[in-house]
Amino acid sequence: MGFGHRVYKNGDPRNAIIKEQSRKLSQQPGGAPTLFAISDHIEQQMLTVKKMHANLDFFAASAYHQCGIPTAFFTPIFVISRTSGWAAHIIEQRGNNKLIRPSSNYVGPEPRPYVPIDSRGQGARL
Repeated sequence: MGFGHRVYKNGDPRNAIIKEQSRKLSQQPGGAPTLFAISDHIEQQMLTVKKMHANLDFFAASAYHQCGIPTAFFTPIFVISRTSGWAAHIIEQRGNNKLIRPSSNYVGPEPRPYVPIDSRGQGARL
């Protein structure tokens, strides 16, 4: 339904990103500023009245609409983006009858500066 998330109790951090993209799309020629305004109002009402934060899907729907994607395709797009995670959960559960919900702690290297492709060494090109 686009609200609530079992992991993000204080709001889905992805929501701010897709909401901003939806807002930008609404301001483009052919955009739907009224749709964005209504979505923004609904988001505020849900937070105020129901204490539920919007998740990624809520503003993704208005962004998809403004990109010309037919409404009937929204659910398949939402499902496709989750298929690998669902498959991983099935594999985990069949392996030991238990779902693992790890927290995500990045332990990789620190961010590196961006080097334009023309400035990279020959070995870096694919």
